[in-house]
Amino acid sequence: MRRHIPGLHSRQSGESPLEGLFLVRVERASYRWHPQKPFFDIRFMVVEPEGFANRCLSGRLYCTERALWKLNWFLRDFGYDRDQLTEDQGDEKALINLRGVLRTTHITLNGRTFQNLEAFAPEADWEELSCAEKTADAL
Repeated sequence: MRRHIPGLHSRQSGESPLEGLFLVRVERASYRWHPQKPFFDIRFMVVEPEGFANRCLSGRLYCTERALWKLNWFLRDFGYDRDQLTEDQGDEKALINLRGVLRTTHITLNGRTFQNLEAFAPEADWEELSCAEKTADAL
């Protein structure tokens, strides 16, 4: 049986992984349990800059003891419910539509490309950070 799978062709078109600073919205989040490294698999939709709007990128935020600082940083900066955060609760549905600033890079290992979620900032900082990046690129 044939199935229509939107976006299937985009990976074959040679689109390069997104790198840089983006204002994003969480489109999907799911918790994946693994004995050594449980993680949140998060899909982001780019809001700005305009040239990248509506492109998607995905990444993992690990829930191991050593990596909780990064997950906490993401949740705080993207405006996750503080009550749930203080009660150590992670709700996949509560992550949907959260917005913030994301800095990404990518790495290729054994022929596979992985997206790194490098840094986060609140949505309110977008104008300042995007202007600072443009100025740094011009130098």
